[in-house]
Amino acid sequence: QVQLVESGGGSVQAGGSLTLSCEASGITYSSASMAWFRQVPGKEREGVVGIDAYGTTRTAAAVRGRFTISKDKAKNLLYLQMANLKPEDTATYYCAADKKSWLLLAPEASYEYWGQGAQVTVSS
Repeated sequence: QVQLVESGGGSVQAGGSLTLSCEASGITYSSASMAWFRQVPGKEREGVVGIDAYGTTRTAAAVRGRFTISKDKAKNLLYLQMANLKPEDTATYYCAADKKSWLLLAPEASYEYWGQGAQVTVSS
């Protein structure tokens, strides 16, 4: 059974930084595609940044240059490093994974496994 657990959410002032972690069990990091999505109430979930099994990343335009995704395969951890945060980054952030190796910030329906979400609040 695959489980994803996010941690590291919280509140931060605009311009600040925050790092989210996603710990996975039941899935092999070296062969999985993973991504971070976010959602605000009343809006659709949107892809933020994705990484395939080969280490290639794709970042949404809204966060490009500020957000970075990385994997620690030895620890089965996925990270989202967020810098220069803006109030519009406020959302619930979700870790997603799939056993297909080639997904690169694909639509959310492409990812089979999801974490429970971590709240990030950025105040101005």
